[in-house]
Parts: sequence; C-alpha cells; structure tokens
Amino acid sequence: MFNSLTGELTFKGDERLCVQTGGVEWELVVSRKALERLPPVGSAARVFTHLVHREDSMRLYGFVDTAERALFLDLQKVEGMGPRGAMKILSSVDREQFAQALEHDDVDALSAIPGVGKKTAQKIILTLKGKLTSSSEPAGSSVEEDITSALVGMGFDRKLARSAVVTAVKSIAAKDLKGEELEKELFRRAVAIAGGEEAGG
Repeated sequence: MFNSLTGELTFKGDERLCVQTGGVEWELVVSRKALERLPPVGSAARVFTHLVHREDSMRLYGFVDTAERALFLDLQKVEGMGPRGAMKILSSVDREQFAQALEHDDVDALSAIPGVGKKTAQKIILTLKGKLTSSSEPAGSSVEEDITSALVGMGFDRKLARSAVVTAVKSIAAKDLKGEELEKELFRRAVAIAGGEEAGG
C-alpha cells in the first residue's frame, strides 16, 4: 500500500519516528539502528514503510532502507515471530551481521540478541538460512515516482506533481549529485516548483 514516505522529520525517540508530509504527520515504529542512521529532526528524509493491519489496530513501521524492511518481513516467516519481535532484532543487529550468523549456523550469536533464546535462534536458522529476500526495491519504483507520490500525498494534483518532478530533474541535470543527496534536492525543488505552478495557476 505504502512504499515510502518522504518529508520532514518532526520527532525521533523511543523507537518512534514522526514524518510530516504536507498537512499529515505520520507516526511510525522504527528500530533503534534506523533512528541512529536517519538525519536529525527538521531534516528531509525518505522512510520506507510497511503497514501492519490487525483486527483491532493499524500500525505503520518505518525502515531506513529496503534491506532493513526485507529483513523485517523475512523474520515474520519464523514461527511465533511477530512485528514486535522482528523490531527487537532489527534494533540489535544489522542485516549483514544477521546474514553472517545464519550462514555459519551461529545459534550463540542469534540467541545473544535480546528476546531471542536458543530455541528461537534455531527456528530462525531453520526457516531463513539461504532464503533471505533480496533487498532491492519493487520493480517499477524509482526516485521520480516516489517523489511524485509524495507530492500527491501533500495534496498536489498528480499531473502537476509529475510535471514538477520532470522539471526538477532537468534543472539539476548538470549537478553532480548522487544517492540521498540527489533525492533530497529533487524533492526540495519539486515541492517549490509544484507550489509555484499551483499558485500561478
């Protein structure tokens, strides 16, 4: 349903994160490691998401990248492992360390994670060894599409949002920007362009 949210970070703390997109402030459950890697409050950021819908509640989980989200989803394939248990593991170990423990059948390393006993560690190895999902983004997704969706979420018309993103891409074509820096600048310019066009129209 939601792939990611791009906006201003308004709160960080206690495994919680708030992201402002237009007139909506989203509250997400995140790992401690994600909180450490995300920029400070007041900064623009993209947070990958996963919505968990239960009969009595809906909770949005946030991730610093697609690798962290993929591991979160893989962990829930383990018998008895829910979202809270998966988050505890993500707060204690990164994907590379986790994958290494799986590869070496390292029950001791996994059971050292808070909340994971030896029995659960054995279940994790049995279920996930050699079966971790690729952390690549969903087919067809791109920075441009994500920013367009973010603008629509802020209340802009989709056609206007797409046009603003295309214009923003052209405006920074000569700049040597990559990765997160490129994404932030594209988002900043696209919002400014869309706001100006809407006001002018």
